[in-house]
Amino acid sequence: MNIDDVLKVSPALVNGNPEGKSARNAEAARTDQQSSEKVTLSARSAELQSLEARVASEEAFDAAKVEAIKAAIQSGQYKVDSGKVADGLINSVKEMLSGTVRK
Repeated sequence: MNIDDVLKVSPALVNGNPEGKSARNAEAARTDQQSSEKVTLSARSAELQSLEARVASEEAFDAAKVEAIKAAIQSGQYKVDSGKVADGLINSVKEMLSGTVRK
């Protein structure tokens, strides 16, 4: 079979539309226009949406605290409690091994 024969059999390949997407898009548009279904959200859903919006508008961290820690590190006043760091690492490993996640 020649390339020309393939194009005669499937003209959609010439247009770069091997799957007839435009026909399916037109059909989907007609279906959307004919549909008159209404969707209502529960009160819980509305509550979650407002919570999501509020969380998105808040800062993820305390910028003042970060600046204070930066200043303490730069001035040499920040001291790391190695015992506390070690305890935290040990607890993290215990949680990973047991499969529990701290919340």
